[in-house]
Amino acid sequence: MTARESREAGPDGLASALLESGALTSDWLPAYEAVPRHLFVPEAIWPGRAGMNRQDDRVIRAEQPDLWWEAVHRDAPITTQWDGGAYTGPGRGRTPTSSNSMPTMVFAMLAALDVQPGHEVLEIGTGTGWNAALLSHRAGSHGVTSVEVDETVARGATAALMAAGQYPSVFVEDGAGGFPRRAPYDRVIATCSVGRVPTAWREQTRPGGILVTPWGPTYGGEAVARLTVADDASASGPFVGSSAFMRISSQRKRLPRRQNFLPAGNWPGGGRTSETFLSPDTVGDWIHMFAIGVQVPDLFCEVEDLPGEAYRLWIMDTGGTSWATADHSTARHRYQVVQSGSRRLWDELEQAWAWWTANDRPGFERFGLTVDADGERVWLDSPGNLVPRRSS
Repeated sequence: MTARESREAGPDGLASALLESGALTSDWLPAYEAVPRHLFVPEAIWPGRAGMNRQDDRVIRAEQPDLWWEAVHRDAPITTQWDGGAYTGPGRGRTPTSSNSMPTMVFAMLAALDVQPGHEVLEIGTGTGWNAALLSHRAGSHGVTSVEVDETVARGATAALMAAGQYPSVFVEDGAGGFPRRAPYDRVIATCSVGRVPTAWREQTRPGGILVTPWGPTYGGEAVARLTVADDASASGPFVGSSAFMRISSQRKRLPRRQNFLPAGNWPGGGRTSETFLSPDTVGDWIHMFAIGVQVPDLFCEVEDLPGEAYRLWIMDTGGTSWATADHSTARHRYQVVQSGSRRLWDELEQAWAWWTANDRPGFERFGLTVDADGERVWLDSPGNLVPRRSS
């Protein structure tokens, strides 16, 4: 790789791309230049792809330095740990458990956080330490507290931060509990997703403070919530864009196995058969899954490949009482549905879809979230216009 190619594939090239897209703004550029991403990426990585939850095979810096360098300076996420460190490659493990996030997402969330010099900031999920370094450069290291559940990950992040001349306080803790010893905070940011905003995060934020976290229902779909905390520790605010983060460890999904619904594997197993004009493909985008999931919060899905280019969409409830399937084929315009159990889950999905289409197919930016002692409520356009919940 020539010097010119190195610049184009390096920090300068990535900065230019981020500035051109608007993801990186001039006020965050000094932090980007002071603590470049490559200082916080380990030797072994699994490069990701922008907009996709898929990883390429392992790349080791000493063995493929050019490929490593190019991957680090691409606007895409990088997986840095699988299965809590139990799997180290080659190839890929089962579940990614730590990463260096996509730069566009990093700076979008920092913009939503609106952190200012002198703010006290709590970060949930230290990861590789890059986000903590950016926060430290902006707010001052003394005001940044970061918690990480994995001791090995925290140790690596701390070493990288010290080498970069940034000294936030990093603690090995379950992030769901926040970090009460240094509360209250002006800003709280999570670099992992949740399905329920932990009470501790709200209670440890000053009234008027901002809490930024990825949030998503069990079914799928996810977006970044920007919540303002009130005097009573309730929090409310809009979603500011789609996201795809690893779930916080204490909320990782533990769902019934599909085999539990049909132990003998004898599909359709006496289920009620019908047809629908609603294609499984039509309801498969991230925003579709979000809109369905917030209305039917105990729904989850799996895809089973069928011969040819066909597949079967399974939808099930977390209580293990009901299931439904919808078979998709590019050669058809009507699709076979089978439903079984005490609920008709495909009907519930269609009702959720009908609500979304009747409201002009809103994107993430029209949704918002309110969290208080009574629970969590997703709304459309304003806090008083609640999204209906359809599960039984």
